[in-house]
Amino acid sequence: MIPTSTRAGRGIRLSPLLGALALLLSMRPASAGPSAPPPTMDQILATSTAADWRRPDPENTLYMDFAAGRVIIELAPQFTPEHVANIRTLVRAHYFDGLTVNRVQDNYVVQWGDADGERGLGDARAKLPAEYDRSARGLSFTALPDRDVYAPEAGFIDGFPAARDGESGQAWLAHCYAMVGVGRDMPPDTGNGAELYAVIGHAPRHLDRNLAVVGRVISGMPLMTALPRGTGALGFYRTVAERTTIRSVRLAADVPTAERTDIQLLRTDTPTFSRLMEARRNRREPFFVQPAGHIDLCNVPLPARIDGKA
Repeated sequence: MIPTSTRAGRGIRLSPLLGALALLLSMRPASAGPSAPPPTMDQILATSTAADWRRPDPENTLYMDFAAGRVIIELAPQFTPEHVANIRTLVRAHYFDGLTVNRVQDNYVVQWGDADGERGLGDARAKLPAEYDRSARGLSFTALPDRDVYAPEAGFIDGFPAARDGESGQAWLAHCYAMVGVGRDMPPDTGNGAELYAVIGHAPRHLDRNLAVVGRVISGMPLMTALPRGTGALGFYRTVAERTTIRSVRLAADVPTAERTDIQLLRTDTPTFSRLMEARRNRREPFFVQPAGHIDLCNVPLPARIDGKA
């Protein structure tokens, strides 16, 4: 039998320990079973709101129509204002109507314009400054969390893949898949927008800041990538018969509303887009054994939807 005084003494010594144990147990989270897997890109898009999407400005949207369908290009005047203004002038003068795709180089570019150099520029300017970069000041930049090989920092500006340099204070558009640039001769100031190209292969980022990038294809890339490859040097077609004719190029602003394509683009300055980037950096679908944990600028998808369908 334990004397009363000893029993009481042990009770005094154990009380703090028992109280601490009870506190720790009360702080343990209740078991909720296995955690839910991170959402996929499709799931993120399915839960997006109207505020996550934007419609491109009709004044900066080109409809390039072929017999096989329509290619839609969003222009980027915030980066190349003089080139975009010149392209608008050319388009409104119907400069591109009836011209052709003259070059399709596999895993590189599709290029179109006046292959024979016979069509006048009208009121458009023949010579423009080399708009290869601009001040990053005032631009809303959504930074990629991973390092970039070609620039100090990569990310997205107004829906376009871009890069910037904190030391120089400059920003520029990147040559990712579907980006549209201006062809030129050797001197940097010889591109005027009368000859354009779209990237159809692995991102040629070595071209960044060496050519004026004026926008990107936001719909119709399958039409571009399905074009027959040129058999001449650099993918140029050897004969006129090989070329694909452009029926017309119009600014969406000049097309009757009923004939416009109702296209919306996912904004790149929203939490939804940040979640999408992370979902693509760390693929958690059952197929993936090892998530990469990194992503390249040109591998981040830029979703578009037509008539409300992604």
